[in-house]
Amino acid sequence: MKHLKRIAVALVLFVAATSFVQAQSKIAHIDVTELLSAMPAMKNAEAELQKLSETYNADIESSITEFQNKATQYQNEAPSKSKEENEKRAVELQGIQKNIGEAQQAAQRELQKKQNELFAPISDKAKAAIEKVAAAQGYDYVIDAQAGGGLIVANGKNLLAEVKKELGI
Repeated sequence: MKHLKRIAVALVLFVAATSFVQAQSKIAHIDVTELLSAMPAMKNAEAELQKLSETYNADIESSITEFQNKATQYQNEAPSKSKEENEKRAVELQGIQKNIGEAQQAAQRELQKKQNELFAPISDKAKAAIEKVAAAQGYDYVIDAQAGGGLIVANGKNLLAEVKKELGI
């Protein structure tokens, strides 16, 4: 009777282990950041974003220079002006400072908005290519292999070369 129980337990463990091995999914990894940076569309988008950023920065730098010149002028003329005139000038300078700060914030918002507009279709294209390659090769899961991407060990198959080929890069 004990022999029969041991055989039954061994048989159950064998069936469970066999089904566990069969149930394991195929996993691959890819460095999504490396893939995106290799895509020509991403390079074009980054260049466009850089150009826009430089334009905003030039405008803001111009405003800052104008503010500094006006502040220096007002400071030099302060002794020869009335108290009321100096107070009006101080309020004017504060208003200019506020406008510069608002312009900086608006530029940041516009750059973020433009970045989202430019990068979303590129990211979607890369994701579709990853899904297509993974499905063709029978992978159930593809993990981002970038540092901090939640991956501890990256010994699985790297799909970067195949996905680049799919994208024509």
